[in-house]
Parts: sequence; C-alpha cells; structure tokens
Amino acid sequence: MKRERLDFLAKNPLYTKRFAWYVGRRCRSSTVSDIACELNLDWHTVKELDKQYMTTQLERAGTPAPKAIGIDEISIRKGHTYRIVVSNLIRHRPIWFGGADRSEDSMRQFYDWLGEKKSKGIRLAVMDMWKPFRNVANERAPQAGILFDKFHIMKHLGDALDKVRKTEYARLRGKDRSYIKGQKYVLLSNHENLTLDGRRSLKTLLAANKRLNTAYLLKESFSQLWGYKSEAWARRFFGNWKVSLKWQRLKPYEKFAAMIERHWDGIAAYCKPENKVSLGFVEGLNNKIRVIQRRAYGLRDEEYLRLKILTSMLPKL
Repeated sequence: MKRERLDFLAKNPLYTKRFAWYVGRRCRSSTVSDIACELNLDWHTVKELDKQYMTTQLERAGTPAPKAIGIDEISIRKGHTYRIVVSNLIRHRPIWFGGADRSEDSMRQFYDWLGEKKSKGIRLAVMDMWKPFRNVANERAPQAGILFDKFHIMKHLGDALDKVRKTEYARLRGKDRSYIKGQKYVLLSNHENLTLDGRRSLKTLLAANKRLNTAYLLKESFSQLWGYKSEAWARRFFGNWKVSLKWQRLKPYEKFAAMIERHWDGIAAYCKPENKVSLGFVEGLNNKIRVIQRRAYGLRDEEYLRLKILTSMLPKL
C-alpha cells in the first residue's frame, strides 16, 4: 500500500490548507474561543490550525537580514519573567522572540540565530539603557551604532516627575495637598492626549504648585532634544537644561540628568542622519503585544505567543 501526500491538505488531514488559512486569518482579529464557537470546532483544533497558518507565514517571510534593529523586553507573566523581542526597524516587523530572561546569555541567542554574517550587517541597534543588551551588541555587532530609545528615556523622566509629585504630596497639608491628590494621570500624560477636563485640572494643579509647575515644564521641554541634527547643538541644549535645574531642589531630576550624562553617546547618536529611524515603532509594537497577551489570556503555550508576535506585522496568506 502506498500513501500519497496531497498538497492541498493541512497537517491535520481532516482539513484542507484553504480552510486552515481561513481559520488563521480569522484568528488575527478574534480569539481562539470565538472562532471555535463560530465554526463549531474544538478549541484545540482551531489553535493548531492557527499555528500552522502562522508557521507558514514565517517560512514565506524567510530569514531577515536587518540593518537597523530594535531590542526590548516584555513581561510574559508575573514574577519578573521576561523574554526579548527584536524588531527590524526598516521593515517594521518583529523578527525574533526568545531567551529565558533579559540577561547577556539570552541576548546572545538572537545573534546566534541570526548568524555571524548577518550580524555584521547590522548598522544600528536601538535599545533601552539596559547594560546586558549594550554589552552583547558591542560584542556580536561591534560595527553597529548604539542608540538609546527615546520612549524609555522619557519614561525615566516621567518617573522623576512622579517622584516630585509624591514628595510635594507628602510635604503639603490641607488645601495645598488637595490640588495634588488624584492628579497623577493628568500630570504624567501627554498634553495632547488629555480631555478638556483633564487640561483644566492640569492648569489648576500647575497654578497651585510652583515646584510641580517647574518640573512639568522641564519635562515638556526635554523632548526637544531629539529634534537636533547636530550633536553640538544637542549638547548645548542639554547643558542649558541642566543649568536650569540649579536651585530648583528637584533631586529626581538631578539624578536623571546624571544618567543622561553617563549614556550621552547613545542619545546623541540620533543626531546623525543615517540614524533617523522610527523610534515609535518599538513602543507601538509593545502596545500591540499587550493586546495579543490580553486576547490570549490564560494560554500557557509560549510557542503560540511567539508565533502571534512574529506574525503580527506580516501580510495575510
């Protein structure tokens, strides 16, 4: 007896590839449970058909040869359990998900997967200021420039502003304290994202507290740093920004400024024209991953999560 392979069948012989691709396309925007209910299929069947669809997507995409990469970590469960996500910043898609944590050994796994030849083709690596990521980039792709992600830096500055808010709340009493209570969101949000009521609350807060007003204006002005095309002018701006901290008694801001000094080379690198990549992509991908995680809530299959992340920006089959 001879068994013949029929190419139109999926790996599950009960279904055709055409049907498997249909299930996979539907799972891009709906949960496995919803599709299983809609198509009257077993939950595990839908999930396996979806995995076959995503595996084929990756096979057709091929192994990348990125010139600019974005490196970030995501938390996959409580207890500081991290995985590393690497993206192609020119093609705007994630290309690798893995590691056991965010250590140097885990980061090396990406370069092992990419291979020495393609690692040498990387000209820019965008990351946060996490030292293991930087160390391994210098080790495996020494020709690549290091650029620290604007959004992570601004998050550090936002944390500094929040510490000032907490200090002021602890220092004040009575009516002066009431202006600060419950205003964390309006203080830390981007002004353009606030509603009309939020902007009014922010205006009232800043008018009532001079130190918070100063800290808020300093935070807003710092974002100008990424608009400079000359490192000399960027350095001059930062020097003036540091001088403006004098006599303000904003200890968290002074610590932030010291951190920027230590990492200046990786920030000033954005002034170079060849390094003008989309810094917002990594942040946008993180938001997309959080949506994927919520949609896959309760799943213990990490391979399924990996496939979901890596195919999230790929075209449909």
